[in-house]
Amino acid sequence: MIKSQNLQIPYTIVSEAGASVYSASKLAGLEFPNLDVSERSAISIARRVQDPLAELVKIEPKAIGVGQYQHDLPQKKLDDNLTAVVESAVNQVGVDLNTASASLLSYVSGLSSTVANNIVEYRDINGKFKNRKQLLKVTKLGPKSFQQAAGFLRIYDGCSIIGDHKGATAALIVPLAVHQESPKGEVPGGFNPLDATAIHPESYDLAMKVLEVTAAIPAEIGQASLAAKLEALDIKILAPSLGAGEPTLRDVIDCLLKPHRDPREDLPLPIFRTDVLSIEDLATGMSMTGTVRNVVDFGAFVDIGVKSDGLVHLSELADRYIRHPMEIVSVGDVVTVRVLSIDRERGKVSLSMKSI
Repeated sequence: MIKSQNLQIPYTIVSEAGASVYSASKLAGLEFPNLDVSERSAISIARRVQDPLAELVKIEPKAIGVGQYQHDLPQKKLDDNLTAVVESAVNQVGVDLNTASASLLSYVSGLSSTVANNIVEYRDINGKFKNRKQLLKVTKLGPKSFQQAAGFLRIYDGCSIIGDHKGATAALIVPLAVHQESPKGEVPGGFNPLDATAIHPESYDLAMKVLEVTAAIPAEIGQASLAAKLEALDIKILAPSLGAGEPTLRDVIDCLLKPHRDPREDLPLPIFRTDVLSIEDLATGMSMTGTVRNVVDFGAFVDIGVKSDGLVHLSELADRYIRHPMEIVSVGDVVTVRVLSIDRERGKVSLSMKSI
């Protein structure tokens, strides 16, 4: 029998901000009609580890509680600006058309809440999407909406994804059936490997011309053999011969090089701990790594693995004078801090980033 005190089980702290708002929402009731609010909250928090973006879009941005003075702002203007930020993030990351919820789809450019629900309903009735063109069969999704949304929607089910999603060797997207390809790059079953990239359907012809220039086939998208050929191209010379602008051609080549690149790869990974479990484990002078959870005028709150976030006061953020914490840190940053003082009775911890 293994003694529990000998186990070194890593854990990570997940922000529960807004979980109670979600658990009492109509959406949570539809997703988990037989569970009470506490169980819905627990599920929401757990799913934030699996896919934080897909889960957090189900909550009003202002309910996450980041920032200061939210209630002093005109609420409509606040909602509009926060929604614009979420839309930008969702579109930049991209959405898996066959797994996304209606909440996530509704933030895609060109898709309203009604159309997002229609996409999910179409998927439930007809099965998974095989290609982007099927979107035109969805009720109320016309050519204009398709034109706006198609480039942000991905279809991965017709390919196998290889790799670790890191850097230039990000996932390689390889069609499961790579023989008998059509001139448009489609393979039997209707799957087009370009549907798994950020390349818009309007640029598929350009992408195929690039592959022709390099004597490659769609099956090579994302592979090292194609990367070497693409990197050897002179975009300034090639763009006019293909009738394309240099920025568009550069974007297409980037997508062919890294077809499944996620911009979130550049962000710090979640911190898994085995040392600090509670405020009792802290000691003055201890240095540790934490994640910035909130930034306000007077400082930054940092998650260091205990119940309450520690505060790095404005005067302790840097060795030089700064006017606002945003000059040094932003939400999500991974920082190294030192424990200045501990108030165990009130559960408060003061931290410093000076001389680190």
